[in-house]
Amino acid sequence: MDPFMTSLTMLVLAAFVGFEVVSKVTSVLHTPLMSGANAIHGIILVGAIIVTSQATNTWLMAFGLFAIVLSAMNLIGGFVVTDRMLQMFSGRKKEAQK
Repeated sequence: MDPFMTSLTMLVLAAFVGFEVVSKVTSVLHTPLMSGANAIHGIILVGAIIVTSQATNTWLMAFGLFAIVLSAMNLIGGFVVTDRMLQMFSGRKKEAQK
């Protein structure tokens, strides 16, 4: 089988499985799942930096930079959302103590 078709098939299956798994998560488990996803995005960011540092072509360097920017935005956004959700839960504790 063609390596491109194999890679495309894996990408489509991974996207489908990822969507199905994440859409079934209850709101109680969303914050721990988001924290785990942030750890994964941190690994992706490090990988993108390593791959980009070894790029020998201008196009590869451009794609690597694009991957670094997107993964950094995703990582920072995940931490912002996690922090906001944790603040929402801490607000409930303050109201209960009054």
